[in-house]
Amino acid sequence: MDASLLNPARVDTGALLEGRVAVISGAGRPRGIGKATARLFLEYGARVALLDVDAGEARSAAADLGETFGAGRALGLGCNVADAASCAAAIEAVLAWAGTLDILVNNAGVTQKRQLAEVTMQDYDTVTDVVLRGTLLLSQAALPAMRARRGGSIVNISSLSAQQGGGIFGGAHYCAAKAGVLGLTRAMARELGSDGIRVNAVAPGLILTDFSRSGRSDEDKHASGRDWPLPRAGHAAEIAGACLFLASDLSSYVTGTTIDVNGGAHMR
Repeated sequence: MDASLLNPARVDTGALLEGRVAVISGAGRPRGIGKATARLFLEYGARVALLDVDAGEARSAAADLGETFGAGRALGLGCNVADAASCAAAIEAVLAWAGTLDILVNNAGVTQKRQLAEVTMQDYDTVTDVVLRGTLLLSQAALPAMRARRGGSIVNISSLSAQQGGGIFGGAHYCAAKAGVLGLTRAMARELGSDGIRVNAVAPGLILTDFSRSGRSDEDKHASGRDWPLPRAGHAAEIAGACLFLASDLSSYVTGTTIDVNGGAHMR
């Protein structure tokens, strides 16, 4: 922990992630949570590796951010998080590039709109392999580097759908996979705390991203939230803000928790 946190008035919030190296999966989409989080981390001083199953999108996203923050601060890599060898290769490439790893954001995901009786085993595997298996495998790949430096922060992206059994998008198998992420987060936090590694989750509600596009306009999505306490859909940057808090030393005594970012659509 940064000693300056003993006196919060001395924390330089403009450099929250100065000198840190972050890996973010599912970061290739232009309007996605992953790229928005990468942008915010870069703004606060980090170097960021953007991973995506589409290597071209990952490189394009990194190049785009590099134009603003400097080409040497963003790296785009292809990575299939459902494959252990691919995860290991991506982390190895990050370490060769940056020499260390401080932050991991497990954001890669896939969803399908299915009724319960329509979910096939192929559907189930497609979703859970990326959402749940991928969170485990990429975390396992990152773990040795974090343990070597006796610290780190892992942020797992879950969903409001996990907490209320759907209602946003995705079928029962998507809800189950995202609920599994919450349980995995708590188990990881309990096990890894002694290594100085904090593990938390963020559960987004309805967010205006590429991921949740379903032929509906942004205006229609905002209309879906008209009865929520904050009556609109959210923005990817608002999820990024929660990730920034959990990645930084401002949350140095926070682990095993879930931050809901849903405009009040669901309250616990």
